[in-house]
Amino acid sequence: MTGRHEAAGHRGAGRGAGSDHEGAGHGAGGDHDAGTVPAAGDDARGDWTRRIARRSDERGATGGIPDLPPPAGLTAVAGVGHVRLSWSPVPDAVGYLVHRAPLRDGRPAGPFAPVDHQGGDVLAVPDTWYVDTTGEPGRPYAYAVAAVPEVTVTGALGDPVVAAAPPAADGPPPTVDVRVDAAAPGTPLHRPWQPMIGSERLSQLLCADTTGGREIGAELLAALRRVRAEVGVEAVRAHAILHDDLGVYREVDGRPVHDFTGVDRVYDLLLSAGLRPVVEIGFMPRDLARDPERTVFAYRGVISPPKDWDRWAELVRALVAHLLDRYGEAVLGWDFEVWNEANLEVFWAGTREEWMRLYEVTARAVKDVDDRIAVGGPSSAAAGWVDALLEHAARTGAPVDFVSTHTYGSPPLDLRPTLRRLGFPHARLLWTEWGVTPTHFHPVNDGASAATFLLGGMRSAAGRVDALSYWVASDHFEELGRPPRLLHGGFGLITVGGIAKPRYHALRMLARLGDTELPVRSCGDGADGLVQAWASRHADGGLAVLVWASTLDQSKRDGDPALARRVRLSVAGGPGGGVTVTRLDREHGDVTTLAGRLGVGDWPTDGQWDALRAADTLPAEPVEPDVAGGVATVELLVPQPGVVLVEFAPPGPTG
Repeated sequence: MTGRHEAAGHRGAGRGAGSDHEGAGHGAGGDHDAGTVPAAGDDARGDWTRRIARRSDERGATGGIPDLPPPAGLTAVAGVGHVRLSWSPVPDAVGYLVHRAPLRDGRPAGPFAPVDHQGGDVLAVPDTWYVDTTGEPGRPYAYAVAAVPEVTVTGALGDPVVAAAPPAADGPPPTVDVRVDAAAPGTPLHRPWQPMIGSERLSQLLCADTTGGREIGAELLAALRRVRAEVGVEAVRAHAILHDDLGVYREVDGRPVHDFTGVDRVYDLLLSAGLRPVVEIGFMPRDLARDPERTVFAYRGVISPPKDWDRWAELVRALVAHLLDRYGEAVLGWDFEVWNEANLEVFWAGTREEWMRLYEVTARAVKDVDDRIAVGGPSSAAAGWVDALLEHAARTGAPVDFVSTHTYGSPPLDLRPTLRRLGFPHARLLWTEWGVTPTHFHPVNDGASAATFLLGGMRSAAGRVDALSYWVASDHFEELGRPPRLLHGGFGLITVGGIAKPRYHALRMLARLGDTELPVRSCGDGADGLVQAWASRHADGGLAVLVWASTLDQSKRDGDPALARRVRLSVAGGPGGGVTVTRLDREHGDVTTLAGRLGVGDWPTDGQWDALRAADTLPAEPVEPDVAGGVATVELLVPQPGVVLVEFAPPGPTG
């Protein structure tokens, strides 16, 4: 099969391919404590729904995009409840798009279409394997895969491969053997979750209003302190530092007045929590906007280009100089990012050319203050405009210290080939937004399947990105209105009221991995795909091994018994100390399960708040491994979705 076609991403169900997207049948927000939708939130949601699917500019990159061949070596192996595909890598590919067609008489019957795992965003994946759980048990399919050189372009499909029909589950779960050599030298374990986390705009730290009876600013700060203390997160990226609610810019008698008092207040709070800001430079102050009525979100962030480019540059220089004066050379370690998702019309009222000008003017203004400060972009939706920005920078000399972009619903694409191809091999890669869904108020955000999604994405990104920033820390988040109830499908890792969701537990589990990654060998039905493992060793000799069962297929977010597996974890040369198991699944650490059993309504009663705290921690339980011939074996039943952290204590003192 030959030819190239558009859309490595999926544009379906009336949505755009970026972040923070429309509601999914849930209320767009609520008057605090009342569960009603405020007028501002309702208006914002309607505007969002009308405009989110429209791009600022549909064009891809302007230069030569490589015409990539399809991947070679495609195989498709059916297992209980799934088909695992694998293929050989294609140089210069940023990802791969899996296609499927029904069969008739052993041949494809109808066109191949991308497998839609319902992530709601880019469907291409960066790895050379894919697990399809969207098919019907007992029905065979034909598969083909294309390489993706740039997110708006998909290469030619390769020759199709027919997979045997995945059998239905009719017995005990299949067994996957996972083997770890504790004495292996290993390699440094990369932690893409640690550099950065997302947050609601930081002016909310100053908000004394309540949602669900909880003070917004105090709980948002508590959530940020918690991710710093328990996960080791180092920086926070948030929108709207130049929004008028912080009063940074106004014009008096036609002359600009800068006031960074509000910025100081929120950054002082953030730094007091041990976190530094990622300074997203936007939105536009109303008095500086060419069209101040063009806004986004319930809080009406202005998305217009400036009416005066010189005054915009002066504002950026003044901000950066002020931060250096107030916080000293620590600011040299901060990242300054230009705007947010200008490739979506809902976030940018100008043209692509005007945004490229905005980027260049802003980046040069930052560097005017101190050339050592890192600046980058395009901070785009769905990996868009990356090629275009780098081509612009190569042509004009505009500085790009890092490339930032966003995707949801799949692991982040591998943009290293793009950086090499366009002459920026040393630029850092920052995925400044990433998550299980781009959709506001989506139930997948609250349950255990999002935790296994997070683990798979972090495992995929380790070693090839500099930061993978989950969007966002807290459910105190009001882009389309304040939360109408406790479990409303909010983006937050932590609920209103401070209860950890399963995604937050997954981050805490990742934080318990050691600094040395150990090799893992797996075999059996579901190995290296449906079941994944990440093994590590601590400096004191203790071991931590994460094992999880997951699928990108969001139709399985409530679990599928056919995808459960029995895992036999064997560790050779282990430290010989005690062994504990920590579980995360729908029965362990899932606040949605517990809330359902308690009969929680929109907001918990005082007694229910107390009871919900049982979901806020994950207890570790001691187990006795079978030990023979220097190999310790632990048998685990891992449901889908489900995670198990197995920890081997370091050896005790000798002598």
